[in-house]
Amino acid sequence: MKLVTFVRAGGDPSGAIGVALPGAGVIDLGRASETFRGLTMLDLVRRNEELFPEARALAAGEASLPTGTLLREDEVGLLAPLPNPVSVRDGYAFRQHVETARRNRGLPMIPEFDLFPVFYFTNALAVVGPGELRVGRRRLEKLDYELECFAVIGKTVTNPSLEEADDAILGYGVMNDFSARALQMEEMKLNLGPAKGKDFATAIGPWLVTKDELVDRISPSPKGNVLDARMTAHVNGTQVSDGNVAQMSWTFAEIVRRAADGVTLEPGEVIGSGTVGTGCFLELNGSGVTKDQWLEPGDAVSLTIDGLGTLTHTIVEDPDK
Repeated sequence: MKLVTFVRAGGDPSGAIGVALPGAGVIDLGRASETFRGLTMLDLVRRNEELFPEARALAAGEASLPTGTLLREDEVGLLAPLPNPVSVRDGYAFRQHVETARRNRGLPMIPEFDLFPVFYFTNALAVVGPGELRVGRRRLEKLDYELECFAVIGKTVTNPSLEEADDAILGYGVMNDFSARALQMEEMKLNLGPAKGKDFATAIGPWLVTKDELVDRISPSPKGNVLDARMTAHVNGTQVSDGNVAQMSWTFAEIVRRAADGVTLEPGEVIGSGTVGTGCFLELNGSGVTKDQWLEPGDAVSLTIDGLGTLTHTIVEDPDK
């Protein structure tokens, strides 16, 4: 299923939950069945084993849809599929990105990269969906996109094996880890993390795609499941990035196992992959592929992962931020 949180004219601004049927519309689950009335996506994720069978039946046409529950795509506005995640951890899993970014700064590849997967916590209250991205002038100083994949935890898990870590993953989607590079470069000198360079917007969407829709793209490996899905980025219609989720040097299972080492992960936690090689202007500018290019007001940036959809934003300067 392609799960969405959406708004419609005159509807609840906090959003309703649905299933996207690309080309056909969006099923409003709350109107389709009393079971889903008043639920958020976090509720659906937490109760997935109980609620997914009925949602799948509605999406597959196995259960009749009441009149007015299949909405046209132009009748809805998509929010982040999981607008209120429990937490957001972002990884650092693509060797090409790490190696190139360090080389561009005159630094050797850090050997600890191969010892364990790392991540940082970002602002779970700043998760956004597709559409306008309103940012203040300070964040427009070297504003960057980052082409990533995300996974959502669907089961409580502590100290898991790789198999248990994979089993805990509910589904995947597209992530844009927007980055204010001028702020980030100042802060990182203090070696405590990106902080204000990253805490203003982490975009996910357009859908949360459940694993059952991706069986032809997921294959097992000794390091856990591998998702084979091409990743591309376009800015104002021009392709600037090209990679594949399968290029992750650390799998999602390995990141989840590390994250759940000695702590408990709960349903509704989001795990980002980190940036794919070529997946941001910081890397591209340093390699000479682009020349001091950053996102500016009016720019449209679209990130696509095969099977997971396209996440598009238009940059808007907000004088109040």
